[in-house]
Amino acid sequence: MILSVRTVATALAVGFSVYFAARAVWWTVQPTAPLMMIAAILLYLVVILVTTLVDASDNTRMPLSCGIVAIVAAMAIPTMVSASLPAEYRTAPFATWYIGALGVLAVVCIVRRRTIEGWLVLIALVVGASVHLGLMVALEFGLVGSIMWTLVAHLLVRFWDRAVRDTEHLADIQRAVSSWHASQLVRQRERRLRVQYALDVAGPVLARTVAARGHLDDAEREAARMAEGRLRDELRGASLLNEAVRESINAARMRGAVVTVFDEGGLDGLDEQRRSEIRDELAGVLGEASSARIIIRAARDERMAVTVVGRSGVLESADEDSVDLWHEITRMR
Repeated sequence: MILSVRTVATALAVGFSVYFAARAVWWTVQPTAPLMMIAAILLYLVVILVTTLVDASDNTRMPLSCGIVAIVAAMAIPTMVSASLPAEYRTAPFATWYIGALGVLAVVCIVRRRTIEGWLVLIALVVGASVHLGLMVALEFGLVGSIMWTLVAHLLVRFWDRAVRDTEHLADIQRAVSSWHASQLVRQRERRLRVQYALDVAGPVLARTVAARGHLDDAEREAARMAEGRLRDELRGASLLNEAVRESINAARMRGAVVTVFDEGGLDGLDEQRRSEIRDELAGVLGEASSARIIIRAARDERMAVTVVGRSGVLESADEDSVDLWHEITRMR
């Protein structure tokens, strides 16, 4: 059976409480008001059980009403115990049980995240014990221990909460690192695919150029020009490309058009389905284009994903150059 920290802490609190209650009924002198002594013991047991067990399974933080009850009990119990005994017997071992018992109650309040209520319980204990016993006498009979318990509990809870926050922060960092690592693996895979594609496209042309020592005929020069364009597309705008877009760009170049692709992150943040739809729409636009110069740009924009501009002249500086194609593809449907 695996015991949780909460179970162990609850068992310790109940165990100490039962110990102090048993010590309280071990009378060596008959109280003058035994019913009041018994009432103080029962009040303590009820309060410690309530503060320890109420909502303990659902929430670490104790209800405020339980904290208030604990403060009231801490104010009443020293007076009830002292009133049930003659003054000369108030320092007997069974008569000072409430000093340790209320120290446990203060610790329970602090551990259950009622720090202010826990310290008020301790203050009520210090005041009550000082009034009925005297401060120095109370310190001799266990008040120092109750104060130290409460202080240590307060520090432990603070350190525990800080450790939990640090752990959560480290977990967030670990998730971010894992996500970054996964994205790097994806990018490395994409780069490998692009390099492989580049070798498939440019390899034969380069091999032929080397073999011919640069002396190429017109058909080979055209093939080299097409290969160069496809390589530029893969380097500048790989996220915009699928087979349909590649074929449309290749067809435009075959008829003499100059096609330029710029990917500046216009498709970032979109799901794969929407990206596929944008590529298909882009392929359709390019298939119908008849411009001499076509510029495809995917800029970072809140509304537009891709802009296609077609000009009738190849040179932008030419006077006759004019826009004859303007098509925008939105990020969302």
